[in-house]
Amino acid sequence: MTLANLTREPASRTGPSAQMQGFSLTPDLIRDVFEYAKPLGHHESPANLNLGFGFLYYALVRTLRPKHIVVIGSGFGFSVVCLATAMKDNGIGRLSFVDPSYSVLTDGPFKTVGGTAQWDAPEKVKGHFARFGVEDRVTHFRQRSDEFFGQYAELALPAIDLAFIDGSHAYDNVRQDFLCSVKHAHKNSYLLLHDTNIYVREFVRHAGVKRWLKLVKREKELFELLDFPFASGVAIVRLLEEDAWKFLESDSPQ
Repeated sequence: MTLANLTREPASRTGPSAQMQGFSLTPDLIRDVFEYAKPLGHHESPANLNLGFGFLYYALVRTLRPKHIVVIGSGFGFSVVCLATAMKDNGIGRLSFVDPSYSVLTDGPFKTVGGTAQWDAPEKVKGHFARFGVEDRVTHFRQRSDEFFGQYAELALPAIDLAFIDGSHAYDNVRQDFLCSVKHAHKNSYLLLHDTNIYVREFVRHAGVKRWLKLVKREKELFELLDFPFASGVAIVRLLEEDAWKFLESDSPQ
């Protein structure tokens, strides 16, 4: 995947999906999101078609107009669909989706919590996102996030304008995903971290999102942070300085 391929805009879509050009969140699409992208822990409410945080993800992208989004981890693609739909409606941008497609049955609970190997076949991945009309916006990298970031320069990917971190929730992995995302981002980039409100898993040290954000929150000259402690929780972090990662990399207690 090259920069030229990543930034080239797809051909205009026609048909029913183009009837409300510039706004794709119709009731029918939202029903499909609930049925096939299966949101969990995003403060959603299927009964009244309320996507919860999904509306926040969509609105953030519509407002910021990012050219490159990186999503780390997604069970059924809820965050990817919400973000990529906004990109499609903006008419600009590409989304790099990083997920090794682990299954709790074959890879075990130490590699994934509830993973069902949704992303193990390219044609299956493309078909899943085609259901929402965003297949031309999304590029899936079937690998761990450390492998993805390890070849970021080789892939010739552009800087990250917005990252969504929802991979392994172990403290070390959250720290790594955050720092690597910041390294490839820039001043005024945004990072979203899901599952900031799972206190039981944090208490038994099975997750470390909240613990990591406590450290980030102390660096007020480097980051702005807003946490939404509803359902599983999500936090939004804005980078205030270039190379902010350098100040955290050597000052991150375990």
